Amino acid sequence: MVGRKKRKGNKTVVNVVLGIICFIWLLPTLGLFISSFRPAADILQTGWWKVFPHQEWKAGETVQLSKDVDLREPIEVNGTTYTDDQLKAGVTEGDKRLVWENRRARTINMQERGWEVKPDFTLDNYKNVLSGKEYKLKLGDGSETVQKGTGLSQAFWNTLTIAVPATIIPVLIASFAAYAFAWLRFPGRKTLFVIIIAMLVIPIQVALIPILKDYTALGLNGSYLGIWLAHTAFGLPLVTYFMYNFISQLPKDLFESAFIDGASHFTIFSRLILPLSVPALASIAIFQFLWVWNDYLVSLIFIGNQPNVQVMSMKIADLVGSRGNDWHLLTSAAFISMLMPLTIFFLLQKYFVKGLMGGSVKG
Repeated sequence: MVGRKKRKGNKTVVNVVLGIICFIWLLPTLGLFISSFRPAADILQTGWWKVFPHQEWKAGETVQLSKDVDLREPIEVNGTTYTDDQLKAGVTEGDKRLVWENRRARTINMQERGWEVKPDFTLDNYKNVLSGKEYKLKLGDGSETVQKGTGLSQAFWNTLTIAVPATIIPVLIASFAAYAFAWLRFPGRKTLFVIIIAMLVIPIQVALIPILKDYTALGLNGSYLGIWLAHTAFGLPLVTYFMYNFISQLPKDLFESAFIDGASHFTIFSRLILPLSVPALASIAIFQFLWVWNDYLVSLIFIGNQPNVQVMSMKIADLVGSRGNDWHLLTSAAFISMLMPLTIFFLLQKYFVKGLMGGSVKG
């Protein structure tokens, strides 16, 4: 009985700690999500938590000062004196707060604390960041300014055009290579495999300049073919190693039975290995897709920063540099960039754990 209570208590502690970690992890994302739907004026004036019920100072009675009051001297209001700086910042007196309502008109507002909710949401942030058209932006002081949209939709399709082939090509090649290293016998097999694994520890930065020179000579720089080949080359070592761990653990009896039935290596690979490797393929495809989708350095080197070929990571980086105060655009752009990776992950999540565990358990 004591042991059961102790295990139950330990389980509760673990669950509470996990809940706290998840809450801390998700809190910034929740703030980002809410801010992406708030009007620009609200984002500039208040935090995202203001959309929930909260206490705030509300406008109350207005006190009109006479023209004889010298604003450079202590100002008397209802028998109490305050300085001009205090009234500018707002001074709390009991359950009320005195602050200048209009200093030029000599009016002071006696605010009262009360509950308030600001549930104003809009899709304009997403429209403005996706389009390249001009739009009117209302500022916090009520004035309006004209800004031009970011044109993120073009960068979204550019990124998708790069990410999909740059995921399929290395995963397919690595699957062939993993099968060859695991189940074929040819001279230099172990040496080649060791060389590929050794490439995992070489940083890609050391290869950028030599490859860029070759790309310039071959005319591949700034083309989709060039970036596909670059991502394929940089991703192949890890994908090959991952697929080798899975395919090499498959039962040998499967291959012997297939050979007895007269199947060739290509038949075994296409009709036996690939269907069995779906969890591993899905897992490594998620990793490769996320790597390519979030890539900045390789795209900057081999694609360039021309607007018609820019990927989303480069576009958002430019947005931070040129519009660091436009949080309504930055938050919506961040969520648009997260949309596709989240979709891919949730579509393939049922294979994700199976694929990660596949290489660790002998089948």
